Amino acid sequence: MTGELRSDLISRREVVAGLAMLTAAGIAAARKPDIQIDYMGSHKLDEIVPTNIGRWKFVTASGLVTAPPDQLQRAVYSQLLTRVYYDGEAPIWLLLAYSANQTGFLQVHRPEFCYTAAGYSLSDFGHHRIALEAASGFTTNSLTATRDDRIEKMVYWTRIGNHIPLSWAQQKLAVAGDNLRRLIPDAALIRISTTGDDGPAAMSRLDAFAQAMIASVAPPLRRVFIA
Repeated sequence: MTGELRSDLISRREVVAGLAMLTAAGIAAARKPDIQIDYMGSHKLDEIVPTNIGRWKFVTASGLVTAPPDQLQRAVYSQLLTRVYYDGEAPIWLLLAYSANQTGFLQVHRPEFCYTAAGYSLSDFGHHRIALEAASGFTTNSLTATRDDRIEKMVYWTRIGNHIPLSWAQQKLAVAGDNLRRLIPDAALIRISTTGDDGPAAMSRLDAFAQAMIASVAPPLRRVFIA
């Protein structure tokens, strides 16, 4: 093979390779997520969640189990609301974490992380469905957290864009699926707990509070909490 022919073949290969790389780059650019889902907008959690929810009244912002301070410092900053409500019978502990995109900020507030870090033992893992009047309802995660003489029954769920995944794996799949559709989903984690020594009665309180909370939020902003 002459040098001129070899040079010509190399040049053709370079052209083909260059075109392939340009095509791949074009496809990647076309699929790059650039459509933001942001149901919160410029609103703040402490503004959209009322201090009176059904029969419950806000009493304090402290006393909830949260992630260790060092973990919070590492998480990407976003919005966090902690409140204790009381109806004269039993407290309701509410934690809301919101991020304009899915980051580790929500992960550090999952009960499996922050309650374990606080020395609680977790049990009774399961799923619990909450009914809503205007919709078919949604499914949450439920569990019991115990430390010394404190028992908490709780439900929690994570909304990723228009999804409510029930596990970390489903959460990652929801984000990946939205990204393939060029969507950048926002995310919220909602955790509601109460004293759990009365079993079914505690779960009934959680149902009633969750239903009242969602109903108390202005309709356009309910998408912050439910898909």
